[in-house]
Amino acid sequence: MSATHDVVIIGGGLVGASLAIALETTGLDVALVEAAPAAAMPAVFDERNLSFAEATVNALAHLGVMTRLRAPTGAIERIHVSRRGDFGRIRLAAADYGRACFGQVVVARDFGEALEARLGDVAGLTRHRGTRFTALGVAADGVREVHVEGGAASVLRARLVVAADGMRSGVRAALGIDAGEHDYGQVLLVARLRASRAPDGTAYERLGDDGPTALLPRGDRAWGLVHGVAIADAARVQALDEPAFLAHVQDAFGWRVGRLLEAGPRSAYPAVAVTAAETVAARAVLVGNAAQSLHPIGAQGFNLGLRDAMTLAELLATQAAAGADPGDPALLAAYAARRAEDRSRTLAFSHGFARLTSNPAPGVTLLRSLGLMALDAVPALQAGLVGGAMGYRGDVPAACRAEAG
Repeated sequence: MSATHDVVIIGGGLVGASLAIALETTGLDVALVEAAPAAAMPAVFDERNLSFAEATVNALAHLGVMTRLRAPTGAIERIHVSRRGDFGRIRLAAADYGRACFGQVVVARDFGEALEARLGDVAGLTRHRGTRFTALGVAADGVREVHVEGGAASVLRARLVVAADGMRSGVRAALGIDAGEHDYGQVLLVARLRASRAPDGTAYERLGDDGPTALLPRGDRAWGLVHGVAIADAARVQALDEPAFLAHVQDAFGWRVGRLLEAGPRSAYPAVAVTAAETVAARAVLVGNAAQSLHPIGAQGFNLGLRDAMTLAELLATQAAAGADPGDPALLAAYAARRAEDRSRTLAFSHGFARLTSNPAPGVTLLRSLGLMALDAVPALQAGLVGGAMGYRGDVPAACRAEAG
């Protein structure tokens, strides 16, 4: 007899693990299917620098994850955006909005360790580790069969299946949900940098024809680099020795933090956006990168995915309190409706900003420069930008608001 769970989450990465923790107090029977074995961390928990918006910090504090971080975080107190070859810039200060900071910079590896520590305390959670999703059965008799391999079970039964298995989601494909894809023709190189000026709470984003070069203030007094290069040039740049790589980044970024002195190991990630045509199906829901993956410009991806998870957890908690079916079509429709505005606006911002800022056409350069100047000078325009950057778009889950604790 296969096990039956109220909720089966496929994917133990950033969003899937966060959702499993968020469901702890609902009384639901939850299972988490994780491809990584017990002795290993998922590959997503690497040296990447994650920029947590204020709403994300609030939610993770509510879940008891922030206190499990062992390494210090880097507060983003100011944001500075400019573009090479354009005039104008955007300067934002959290103090102008009554905030100590806009958010926090966290190394993905540290976040993964904090999530793992917190997951270990979640009562009643069944973890299928070293287990891979292979197929879905049809929705019938109030459940879906989930076929897996590599672990103790081969078939799980779920009243609700949650796809949190990333951009190339196998669950999404099994559900027959189409996904649009846009390749930006860029590769993002990620590394830890040390410069002659230590971080002072400012997050820099220097835009260019081949993508952004961002320097984020880490908590270890180093900078977190995200550097965009054209696909055709990516292998050459990644292979540069350390002095040549530092010179290359210095040329792209400039001298706002002084001379770049040291660079750690580099990782490369293609800049590809994938957007699912639907986020729900019969007894199934997509969250995080399975629903949408974004260009990393503006650091919106994980923040958007966590709001998916927290909204779903909120709805499931209400459903569980009423003793109702967690896979009820009405609940799934409510989820899709509540996520629609945040999802559409964030996708539009990310895609539009990435396309606009990498366009070298002379006419675009003039309009873009005027736009940068307007955003720097007009408080009303800044306020809208700041609200989105801090994670407050659309119907915000209660746990993402500061008053949630």
